[in-house]
Amino acid sequence: MRREVLAPLSGLLLGMFVAMLASTVVSSSLPKIIGDLGGTQSGYTWVVTATLLATTVSTPIWGKLADLTNRKLLIQLSLVIFVVGSGLAGLAQSTEMLIFFRVLQGLGAGGLTALVQVVMADIIPPRERGRYMGLLGAVMAVATVGGPLLGGVITDSAGWRWNFYISVPFAVAAIILLQRTLHIPTHKRKVKIDYLGAALIAAGVSLLLVWVTLAGNQFEWGSATSLLMVGGAVVLLGLAVFTEFKVKEPIIPMTLFRNRTFWLAVIASISVGVAMFGTSVFLSQYMQLARGKTPTESGLLTIPMIGGVLISSMVTGQLISRFGKWKRYMVTGSVLLTVGLLLMGTIRYDTSFYLVFVYMFVMGAGVGMVMQNLVLIVQNAVDPRQIGTASASVAFFRSLGGTIGVSVMGAVLGSRITTLVTDGLVKMGVDPSQTGSLEGGGIPDLSTLPAPIRTLVESAYGEAVADVFVIAVPLAIISIIAIAFLPNRPLGTKTSVEQIAEAEAATLVAVSAAEIAGDTQSEEQIEAAYEAPDASAPASTTPGSPGPR
Repeated sequence: MRREVLAPLSGLLLGMFVAMLASTVVSSSLPKIIGDLGGTQSGYTWVVTATLLATTVSTPIWGKLADLTNRKLLIQLSLVIFVVGSGLAGLAQSTEMLIFFRVLQGLGAGGLTALVQVVMADIIPPRERGRYMGLLGAVMAVATVGGPLLGGVITDSAGWRWNFYISVPFAVAAIILLQRTLHIPTHKRKVKIDYLGAALIAAGVSLLLVWVTLAGNQFEWGSATSLLMVGGAVVLLGLAVFTEFKVKEPIIPMTLFRNRTFWLAVIASISVGVAMFGTSVFLSQYMQLARGKTPTESGLLTIPMIGGVLISSMVTGQLISRFGKWKRYMVTGSVLLTVGLLLMGTIRYDTSFYLVFVYMFVMGAGVGMVMQNLVLIVQNAVDPRQIGTASASVAFFRSLGGTIGVSVMGAVLGSRITTLVTDGLVKMGVDPSQTGSLEGGGIPDLSTLPAPIRTLVESAYGEAVADVFVIAVPLAIISIIAIAFLPNRPLGTKTSVEQIAEAEAATLVAVSAAEIAGDTQSEEQIEAAYEAPDASAPASTTPGSPGPR
């Protein structure tokens, strides 16, 4: 591994680590945070939702900007926004202040999510990128699953405000490292930013995410409020699609969906998002409410999941870089993910921890083999001038699909637990209405419950969490099919910077030839082709070729 790659890569990995850490480190300490700030259940929800919304909505916008302007400046700007948001969040004196500063954190994290993988494409060719994508996947797994554990330890020792401060030194180190070691050219193009499309996408996705976050808690899924929110989101997103077809530089070019690799990767990424997001949410509930573990213990008990992702992502990345073959590993990973979800669907409150560990490892191995490699093959298949948009779009749909999926699964979990607990209480001869929040689906304190009722609650959570994993199985099967049909395109040996440079050189040669021949029409056609690349195929790197194929 070359020094010129490892040095800037360290800064990129640090940036991704702090982006993922921001959204996970506070999850185990939020009850204490909201309590200290005098917040409500609504405030609790919005502290989580604010960051999620800002990250998801801003990801495709950052990706588009990466195709239009200086990527090094953009990634440093996103780190600065993240540092400012984190520092101010740690100083928050009210829930409202915390929510606002968490939005800033989310905007910075969205930039990092989109830009880190784009810059990797600038400095590492696809054939070599596999091993580095494995490292990136490992970092994301550690931050996602290890964040809640770290947050619990920090809250118990130094106080919850340090959950926000802890990532600041890493972000500052990433800024300095990238400034000193990252050297990539800027390819300026005469473009107009699609402000209307960005606004419509942001509004439509935000409304949709707010709906799936609040439905079932603040109002019923089938209520008039749900109907209005879903209808409004559909209208806004429909207008966004119409706009993206019309403008010259769309935020998410609809031409990307002509690319078979791109849209199949988007479909496959949805179940990966559900598995990643769902693991941190539902496994934590399983460990604490079905097995009676503390937040810190539940974090430690998810280490097999981290191990599966770490080992599989790094080993698969090395194999892909060494042999240049990717499809066999991704198909295997999607199968492992499906098998892991099926196995997790069999767990109960008294299942041996050794079996649960094996099931988690299998599921983690599947995620590690698929998640980052989906981005790799998309980058390998699109025009290098659209790598930013394509990479960010995959991350966007993975986050959006995962969030919606987890929210729906959470609603199913709550309903299932209520049914199981109520039925169990009736069989025990206990009036469910006399158990307060227990019968109404509230989160119980196991230590205060009589032994028979505690066993009932633990059994209900064990069974309900297992059912949630089974719900994700059809999505995983769809992923197997999508990955199986991905075109088995060989991995390129040139970075996106080298491909763009060759395409520009070829365009200049073709334009010069047209000028000499006096063919102004051909000259205009060549320049138009360069300004509006076709997303359905990567730019040709054959000498003398006029750019895109």
